[in-house]
Amino acid sequence: MPSGIVYLVGAGPGDPGLITLRGVECLQRAQVVIYDYLANEQLLNHAPQDAERIYAGKIGGRHNQDQEEINRLLVEKALAGKIVIRLKGGDPFVFGRGGEECEALASAGVPFEVVPGVTAAVGAAAYAGIPLTHRDYTASVAFVTGQEGKGKDSSTVDWECLSSGIGTVVFYMGITTLRRNMQRMIDSGRSAQTPVALVRWATTPGQQVLTGTLADIADKAETAGFKPPAITIVGEVVNLRDQLRWFDNRPLSNRRIIVTRASDQAGDFSSMLAVRGATVLECPTIKLVEPYSWLELDSAIDKLMDYDWLVLTSSNAVRFFFERLGALGLDTRSLGKCKVCAVGPKTADAIMTYGIRPDLVPSDYRAEGIVAEFSHLGISGKNVLFPHVDRARDLIPQKLKEMGAHVSSPVAYRNVLPERLCPEAIFALEKRCVDCITFTSSSTVLNLSKVLDADLLADMLKGVAVASIGPATSRSCREIGLKVDIEPAEYTLSALTEAIEKHFATA
Repeated sequence: MPSGIVYLVGAGPGDPGLITLRGVECLQRAQVVIYDYLANEQLLNHAPQDAERIYAGKIGGRHNQDQEEINRLLVEKALAGKIVIRLKGGDPFVFGRGGEECEALASAGVPFEVVPGVTAAVGAAAYAGIPLTHRDYTASVAFVTGQEGKGKDSSTVDWECLSSGIGTVVFYMGITTLRRNMQRMIDSGRSAQTPVALVRWATTPGQQVLTGTLADIADKAETAGFKPPAITIVGEVVNLRDQLRWFDNRPLSNRRIIVTRASDQAGDFSSMLAVRGATVLECPTIKLVEPYSWLELDSAIDKLMDYDWLVLTSSNAVRFFFERLGALGLDTRSLGKCKVCAVGPKTADAIMTYGIRPDLVPSDYRAEGIVAEFSHLGISGKNVLFPHVDRARDLIPQKLKEMGAHVSSPVAYRNVLPERLCPEAIFALEKRCVDCITFTSSSTVLNLSKVLDADLLADMLKGVAVASIGPATSRSCREIGLKVDIEPAEYTLSALTEAIEKHFATA
């Protein structure tokens, strides 16, 4: 059997956006991924679904597999002809034991490639607003392990050189030995008043930064309960943080926000919140699935050329309608003279991905807005197709029929409860450490109340800002006893994000 290959890929310090393009390319080809405790698990989404995933990090503070076992696994999987990705936090060759793994591979005759990553010192310093070098402060920087190899009777670090000859010193894995290492620097000639910063969970929404001096940082860390994983930055450049900090100065920094949209739709909204600094907990309360039967929709599609208007009220309706059209061996040419109405810009964008520019996009993105627009268009006698989700409001078909239109309203998809709610989000609610919960449809509200019970939900949301995308969703919130704190004037995700930002700016 031909030998496989091992790619040692640096995953970066935590933010999944900091992996290199080469790293993503390797993951996309993976047959086996062996990943670390500090490698963001979101990166595993780049790997094929059928790729074997092996966790080689820590469980309960202890290593799940020792280094010898990891080396053996790498060799074994590669010799079986597999493309193996060794996904390592930070950079493989900076305190990542990548050298040891490459030695094992080379000894076994296994080909390998090393893909560099953003190392923790660089990522943590940048996200903390601390330049590691600065021409007004220092032109030298050193990376040092905070924990030397087991079994060593004495330190092999040249503490005198490190303390007096290097401008910025960064300790990796040095929280448990913080007091000893800071004292060693003082004893070796560094001023006790030298600024120090500790950066925990660097580049992630949970990043924490604690500053002090060589003399007092250990006491501060003990008082604050500052735990690993973290790095320690020593040097005058730490003083620049007050001026240059940006990551934890964003408008939603330190805010925990729950997003209840369906899992395949939450991404864009979550990204809008995360880029503003929020810690986003995705807790889908709806799952979108096919209707019990396609009979009604298929019958309408069969007569598509006879319709004057196709009304689509969400990107979901767009997706399910056009996917069904394709499943029947048809395409957009089947619309013929049929005009298309899109409710809102997002729905319009979804329609345009199929090469169709909507003929009508009401300025009011509610069902009432559609009814108002059609009241001016002379809809009497026209045939209207309105594919929708089950249990949708019947306002549109009812009002159009009252205007004399012939309306077909087949179910195009169903909204069902997910198999379970996100445990992390529910735990955060129970611990009273959520700042805001977002609802982007009535279904997201009603489904959550069904799973948790309306009274329990109301109790769990005490002190939590409730953000609703629009009047219909707000009405559903109030029906189950929730007070709506945030509702944008325009019923879009962008507007909702801005309204959340404004709410917390004045809170």
